[in-house]
Amino acid sequence: VAITTRLLVSHLSGIRHYEKDITKVKEEKEKANKALKLPKAYQDKEQKEKEGKGIEKTDSVKPRKEHEGEVKSRNSKPGRRDKEFEQEEYYLKEKFESVIESLKIFKNDPLFFKPGDQFLYSTYGFTLLSAVVERVSGQKFTDYMLKMFRDLDMLSTVLDDNEAMIYNRARCYVYNKKGRLVNAPYVDNSYKWAGGGFLSSVGDLLKFGNALLYSYQAGQFKNTNGKLLPGYLKPDTVAMMWTPVPKTEVSWDRDGKYAMAWAVVEKKQQYGCCRQQRHYASHTGGAVGASSVLLILPEELDSEATDTGLVSPPRGVIVSIICNMQSVSLNSTALKIAREFDKEKWAQ
Repeated sequence: VAITTRLLVSHLSGIRHYEKDITKVKEEKEKANKALKLPKAYQDKEQKEKEGKGIEKTDSVKPRKEHEGEVKSRNSKPGRRDKEFEQEEYYLKEKFESVIESLKIFKNDPLFFKPGDQFLYSTYGFTLLSAVVERVSGQKFTDYMLKMFRDLDMLSTVLDDNEAMIYNRARCYVYNKKGRLVNAPYVDNSYKWAGGGFLSSVGDLLKFGNALLYSYQAGQFKNTNGKLLPGYLKPDTVAMMWTPVPKTEVSWDRDGKYAMAWAVVEKKQQYGCCRQQRHYASHTGGAVGASSVLLILPEELDSEATDTGLVSPPRGVIVSIICNMQSVSLNSTALKIAREFDKEKWAQ
C-alpha cells in the first residue's frame, strides 16, 4: 500500500493510535456512531430514564447533541478516568534522540485498514509525518519547528523537554481514582514531538491563529496599493488546509469534518430564521495533565470591505485556551466565547 502525506495529515493512513487492539477500536467507533445517529426524541427519553434512576442531571441533550465523548468528559465527576488515558503508551519515559528513532514504537504494527478507506485519529501518523519533514528539510524536525516558531514570533513555544530549564512552565494535574487532585505522572514526550510534544502559551497560540487567518484572508483584499504584506502561507494553502476531507469525522463537533490537521465546520443554513452554521476551524489537544484548544472564526467579509482598503486582515475571532488539567473538553467553550465576541462586534 501507499501512504501519502495527505493521508497522514488527515488521519486516513490506517496507522494505529495508542490502542493496539483493532477490535476495541471498531467497537468504540460503532458506539460513537450509534450515539450520533440517535433521534432527538429517543435521546430525551433515554435521558429522562437515566435521571429517574438517580443519575446526576446534565445539560448533555441539546437540539444538536455534542459528541458523546465530549459530553461524558464535561459531565464526569472528578476522579472518573478517561479511557483514552488508560493507554500505556501515554506514559512512556524513554528519551528518543530523533523522530526517526521513535518510529520503532509502531513501525512493525499492522495497519488497521487500507490507507484512504477510513478515518482514525493517530498521533503516530503525525510522528511519521514529522519524519517526512525531517528527511525533506535535511534538518532535525525540532530545529525546523523552532525556526518556524521564531518566524511567527512565538518565542514562548518550546519543546517539552524534561531536562531543560523552562521559565514559567506550568505544573500539570490529574484526578486520581479517589477523585483527589494530584500531580500528573512523569512522562517523556520525545516519542511524539509533532503530535503533542510542544509547550506554548495563550499569547503564542493567538499569534499562530492570527498568522493563519491573515494568510487565509490576504488574497481577498484587492486595492491595497502594495501596502499589504504577504501571509506566512499562501491563501490557497490555508484554504486547502481548511477544506473538509471526505470520509473523515470530528469527535469534538458533530457538525465538523477533519481537514488537514484541522477540524472544520463549513458555513451552512438550511432554513430561514433557523439555526445558522458559521465557518470555523479548530483543534483540541490532550496530554497527560493538560488540555487545550485553538479556534479560529473568520469574519465573513463582503466586497465593500475587501475592495475599499479601509480594513485589513486578519479579521475574525481567535480563541485559545490552555488548561493544566487532564481530560477537559474545551472546544464548545471556545466556540461560545468566539460567538459572543463576534456578536458584540456586529452589535457595534
